[in-house]
Amino acid sequence: MAKAKVTLENEAAQSTNALGPLVGLAREDFVGAVALLLRETASDPGRAMRHARTFGEDMVKIMTGKSDLAPDPKDKRFQDPAWQFNPFFRAGAQYYLAIQKSTNNWLQELELDELERNRANFIANIILDSLAPTNSLIGNPIAQKQIINSGGLSLIKGLQNAYNDMVHNKGMVSQVDKRPFKLGENVATSKGNVVYRDEIMELIHYAPSTEEVYEVPQLTIPPQINKMYINDLSPDKSVVKWQVDNGIQTFVISWRNPTKEQGRWAMADYIAACEKALEVVSEITGSKKVNVSAGCSGGQTASVLASKLAATDNPILGTLTLMVCVLHPKPTDIEAGSLVSENGMALARKRAEKAGVIKADDLARGFAWLRPNDLIWNYVINNYLLGMDPPAFDVLFWNADATNLSSSLMGDFLTLFETLAFTKQGEVEMAGHKVDLSKVTSDLFILGGVTDHITPWKATYRSTQLFGSKNVTYVLSQSGHMQAILNPPGNPKAKYFVQEKKGKLPETADEWLQGTQEVAGSWWPYWMEWIQERSGKKKPAPETVGSKAHPAQESAPGLYVLEEV
Repeated sequence: MAKAKVTLENEAAQSTNALGPLVGLAREDFVGAVALLLRETASDPGRAMRHARTFGEDMVKIMTGKSDLAPDPKDKRFQDPAWQFNPFFRAGAQYYLAIQKSTNNWLQELELDELERNRANFIANIILDSLAPTNSLIGNPIAQKQIINSGGLSLIKGLQNAYNDMVHNKGMVSQVDKRPFKLGENVATSKGNVVYRDEIMELIHYAPSTEEVYEVPQLTIPPQINKMYINDLSPDKSVVKWQVDNGIQTFVISWRNPTKEQGRWAMADYIAACEKALEVVSEITGSKKVNVSAGCSGGQTASVLASKLAATDNPILGTLTLMVCVLHPKPTDIEAGSLVSENGMALARKRAEKAGVIKADDLARGFAWLRPNDLIWNYVINNYLLGMDPPAFDVLFWNADATNLSSSLMGDFLTLFETLAFTKQGEVEMAGHKVDLSKVTSDLFILGGVTDHITPWKATYRSTQLFGSKNVTYVLSQSGHMQAILNPPGNPKAKYFVQEKKGKLPETADEWLQGTQEVAGSWWPYWMEWIQERSGKKKPAPETVGSKAHPAQESAPGLYVLEEV
């Protein structure tokens, strides 16, 4: 059970929420994808009958014990010996596999283009995942053994967990046990203080831990969909701690959780807040330059900011680090993205405008159903059928602590997606200027994750071709979405890939991959060396955080992360 718990934690950590075009996915897009399947089925009745006949033949073989269908050895759902040796469970697995086989063979024969095929596969997989026998008590041998071994207590606990989710979690299965975590005590523990606050954000200055610090500070811009303490989860995987321990003057923005009345906050407001944060950081440190790092949708915000600074001839931006961030999306990057349509995005905009904000619970629910096997059925089995508590895992605690998304900001993110604004040069208006990344000449560090299914690494690589920077470094971590970022030294399995020969990066990810070398260990030291080389000289560390103009206020992680709307 302990191994299963660790597996559940790792899988869920790869499936954290990420703000992208999927916020524009409307229920009509799902209906349209299903309609496509029905239309294709009706277009060739003979094809449907042929697959039905093949499925019937498989049924006969299963009933007579002559079927050779067997689960993939890597499919964790069917690893219990009962699936192999118990006739009832073996037949149940084979029925499910026959449905899966028939469906996949049918889909392969449909006359669809790549986008339509992705839609069909995505919808079919959601349906097939829901039909797995492991999702029910009668079809799950591990759950039945648990009932016997626990004297029926697992069944009672499972019913209690289901009741608690219905009453306290708005009907969604819980993904994390929140009880062990408390902000400022065992999560987000790095020392620092709020040094600036306005309606939309707090700016946190973290206390130095070295006698000397580098002259040029670093500002982190977090995503607007989650809270900022992903950068400071625990001492052993805190990006903040890593920075201050290596002499970097560290500042992090903490976005406020918008209410319905604050749904007017648009990209222009967030960019203005970032500009103010840069101004405050510069005043406190005395540095004319500020390095910036950002991840996921925070990276899109940082890219608009960089474009705005270039357009207004503001020289404050030092280096720019973008982590697991897609600036040049394509509909086929991920299967779920193929569902997004122009009509669906228009409907999503109208609904968001009417509501003022997209609520955090609705966002989490939507993301969960886009990956139901990882984010729903795994927990149904663990929490309800096995009667176990969900894992107490800090990444999942952070992921469950989501924020609302203002309707205006959602509209701006969709505009960036629809117009491919970052790929154009001065064609798309955003935050009071025409977006043009070719005018951004700062040194760039871009990170992708090998197994990232939210922002696929080849999509993140396209960003290397968008900027006017002459010095661009791309690093590929072996992990998934958040695990690619939270990859500190000490993990014996950690590795990353970098370009073997220094120089201009090739145009495509495939070309880049051919010229890379694999490096054992975390990419953090490599990145830190890159940052330090671009952070000026060392000087004595300040004795206190903040300045006379911006004195220290509440202790980190501040007040805004504690707000619940």
